[in-house]
Amino acid sequence: MRRSLAAVLTSAALLLGLAACGGNDSEASAASDTLKVGVSPVPHGEILKYVADNLAGAEGLKLDIVEFNDYVQPNVALSEKQLDANYFQHKPYLDEEVAAKGYKFTALEPVHIEPLGIYSKTIKSLNDVPEKGVVAIPSDPSNSGRALNLLAVNGLLTLKDGVGVKATEKDITANPKNLTFKALEGAQLPRSLEDTAISVINGNYAIETGLKPATDALALEKGADNPYANLLVVRTGDESDARIVKLEKLLHSDEVKKFITDKYQGSVLAAF
Repeated sequence: MRRSLAAVLTSAALLLGLAACGGNDSEASAASDTLKVGVSPVPHGEILKYVADNLAGAEGLKLDIVEFNDYVQPNVALSEKQLDANYFQHKPYLDEEVAAKGYKFTALEPVHIEPLGIYSKTIKSLNDVPEKGVVAIPSDPSNSGRALNLLAVNGLLTLKDGVGVKATEKDITANPKNLTFKALEGAQLPRSLEDTAISVINGNYAIETGLKPATDALALEKGADNPYANLLVVRTGDESDARIVKLEKLLHSDEVKKFITDKYQGSVLAAF
């Protein structure tokens, strides 16, 4: 009797153990179907939420969207494997990050462009920029060079020939209005409008603070041949991950292009 009872108890314990193991395997399998992606809230997070709510289910893809309000932590989190991918940056910025920090990342295909714009609370035309006016520009090198090029295209300064996206203040060869430049982290630029003649603001931060780039900007970057398209970034070697392949397909679908066009009305442009 004791032996029979012991055998029953042993069998029950084994069955419970197997059930527990099976449950963990199922949970692990379910978790592996979920792709964790770090984003800036606008427009990246909005675009990805559209994909999650309307397209991902048909592909058997689950998205866990994690929002960041700066340009540094999404790459740190991806490197530390807290994320499977991020979607917040353009290739010139990624190249700077890789060069400075040694990340082993790969950029996928361009998804959208957030045109950089020149904004002001005090003037209505760039012709009215005052002598010795203060101009706020992004502090990270890729976007500061981008801002200086936008100012140059609009006649507010002249840059050395050929400096392109790597332009710095040292490359300014003419500054007819003796403008003073103030470099700020991207998220601070909209708040700087209270204290500047003009501020050059990244599209996502402009939109987040209620500005409408297509109508509020005194000048706006062109979308054609723009090297600053935002894209999905993954750890090198993860490009063939089935979940990444599915998300890439969806981000470049006709449905996403229409969503970008309809929602942002020219303030964000599809890059595909």
